[in-house]
Amino acid sequence: MDLRIFTEPQQGATYDTLLAVAKATEDLGFDAFFRSDHFLSMGSGDGLPGPTDAWLTLAGLARETKRIRLGTLMTAGTFRLPGVLAIQVAQVDQMSGGRVELGLGAGWFEQEHKAYGIPFPKEKFARLEEQLAIVTGLWETKPGDTFDFHGTYYDLTDSPALPKPAQSRIPVLIGGHGASRTPRLTAQYADEFNMPFASIEDSEQQFGRVRAAVEAAGRKADDLIYSNALVVCVGKDDQEVARRAAVIGREVDELKANGLAGSPSEVVDKIGRYAETGSRRIYLQILDLHDLDHLELISSQVQSQLS
Repeated sequence: MDLRIFTEPQQGATYDTLLAVAKATEDLGFDAFFRSDHFLSMGSGDGLPGPTDAWLTLAGLARETKRIRLGTLMTAGTFRLPGVLAIQVAQVDQMSGGRVELGLGAGWFEQEHKAYGIPFPKEKFARLEEQLAIVTGLWETKPGDTFDFHGTYYDLTDSPALPKPAQSRIPVLIGGHGASRTPRLTAQYADEFNMPFASIEDSEQQFGRVRAAVEAAGRKADDLIYSNALVVCVGKDDQEVARRAAVIGREVDELKANGLAGSPSEVVDKIGRYAETGSRRIYLQILDLHDLDHLELISSQVQSQLS
């Protein structure tokens, strides 16, 4: 089971804060540092000092880390034109020496679009399908050849399809709860399917749908990685769990029901139950980015038991 650190910087984080978390992620032996792609805080937080751009952040971290994978859960398809996104991600992949992964989603948070003047189209999922075809098509085009795409929403003619990533194939992540279209797109384009903030039972059901869609598309179901994203709140005792829950404005019982919370042994046990569904990777949503002791505890008392 791989453990990855997943951050939500729109809730309030500077680049320096994210750099400190990324370096701790690397030093403590975690597999990857991922971040959300949002421009507006959610809930009651003020989001100060303001948002940071996902791919600008990852470009900086690409030069300041050496080992960990870097990526997004999920880049919002509404934020960037697919041709430009392909260039950005390929460049960051080069800057990192081939450590980038792209999670790409349709976009959903209408208020942040209104706040920053970003168009919020009705046909987001249909656009996502064309975006996936364009981004992957540009990367797969042989050097010297050109790429053309003539869709309903995007039109590319004689693109040189440059630059190329450092990796022969940048892993693409697709996720979500959709029962039909999401599994179909996953089967066509993805290397990993991520189930965000879902129960063990719902994860098992959705993984089954995705596996069936992958096999129907002529691929082996086990060629994909199946993963979960879950909030995490671990403490060496009940008092520490309660303190960490209070800092992020959550109740312990709710966190235990909907995430990974409690003592290290409790969290290891629940991760094991997700593993039984076929999940091979957990993105640990860290909501207090200043509590690096939390990461150290997870590394020494949770990750060590899983490896």
